[in-house]
Amino acid sequence: MKDAVIILCGGGPAPGMNSVSMSVAKTFLSKGYRVIGLHGGYSGLFSKNARTEDLDFFKADRYWNRGGSYLEMSRFKPTDKDFEENFNLDLFKDNNIKLLVTIGGDDTASTANRISKFLAAKNYPIANIHCPKTIDNDLPLPANAPTFGYNSAKNEGAHLAKTIYEDARTSGNWLIISAMGRTCGSLALGIGEATHCPMTIIPEMFNKTEMTLEKIIRLSISAILKRKIMGINYGTIVAAEGLFHDDGVAKEAVAAGIHFTYDDHGHPELGKISKAVLFNDLLEKEFKKIGLKVKSRPVEIGYDVRCQDPVAYDLTYCTELAMGVYQLFSEGKTGCMVYVDAYGNVSPLYLSELQDPETGKIPPRVVDINAGTAQNYYNYIAHYITEDDYAAAKELGIENPEMYDFKKILEW
Repeated sequence: MKDAVIILCGGGPAPGMNSVSMSVAKTFLSKGYRVIGLHGGYSGLFSKNARTEDLDFFKADRYWNRGGSYLEMSRFKPTDKDFEENFNLDLFKDNNIKLLVTIGGDDTASTANRISKFLAAKNYPIANIHCPKTIDNDLPLPANAPTFGYNSAKNEGAHLAKTIYEDARTSGNWLIISAMGRTCGSLALGIGEATHCPMTIIPEMFNKTEMTLEKIIRLSISAILKRKIMGINYGTIVAAEGLFHDDGVAKEAVAAGIHFTYDDHGHPELGKISKAVLFNDLLEKEFKKIGLKVKSRPVEIGYDVRCQDPVAYDLTYCTELAMGVYQLFSEGKTGCMVYVDAYGNVSPLYLSELQDPETGKIPPRVVDINAGTAQNYYNYIAHYITEDDYAAAKELGIENPEMYDFKKILEW
């Protein structure tokens, strides 16, 4: 029986899922391996009725450059009881599987780490190599290397936000945009910077003060007031959905009547509510309160960027990740995440070294708010009220313009 590799995709989709899985298939097929695709993410490893299929060259060649994921994904998270009672070792033994390739984000990586330790403890001779995926760009890769899918999602998000900005300019409105990003504001900031959005609000901005809905609203109005002073009556505001993951903001949202459901990992299922609608409703209430005449409309950028065809950057990057999987496997590496640097050099990132020693989870990477990318955006592109604008703001009928002073709000 041929040696085999098995591939699974966990979490939510990102551009490049097929590019990695099918490039892994092509690479290992060319070396004489049998390649098995596992549907249902991790649920297939903890079920006696796993849905699998062989991936041949023609199937891999057909799907490798397409959006979405040919291998059905899931957010299934195994419990300790699942590991002890339901792990499907027979799947590996019966198919002579030598390598498990996992493709996913931080939660998938954390589960891959658990599987790696479990297999090692049981002396099962099966290697495990993880490929870092997420449009949120929140896995801790060295040298600020992106996760695959991020650049494609940013590209499509910027395309959408650019046309939204043009709509705002043409119609004389403000359009309130919400962008994905559960714990990290990279996607929102990337979209905001790429489209010269006058205000982008991400969790990392609140590094010196408590994050609240009131402050988020005041930051938004700060940009609107500044543009009015400049004679500009339109614009866009991009807000990261991760703002709702702050405990204080979440409680305020619940108090405002927002009902959250939660996924298997304990995260609020933000996709079930429109953050843009919520922001817009709160803004409109504030407009009326302070007598500001502004028209605003909500726009959600979310699921429409996850399954698009990957851009050339991710097509190349994902191919290099796939070849990196084979290189690390041939070198006897296991329990690691594949890392490809800007020069195409491959090295392992061991999950055990990345994990939090107490929780065992892979801690997410967040935007370095003090680094050049963020600081340059907020210093040169973003628009907001400062002390120099107080007199002009009062002429617009704003009694307390200092309330909307960007740096005072954030205590920067």
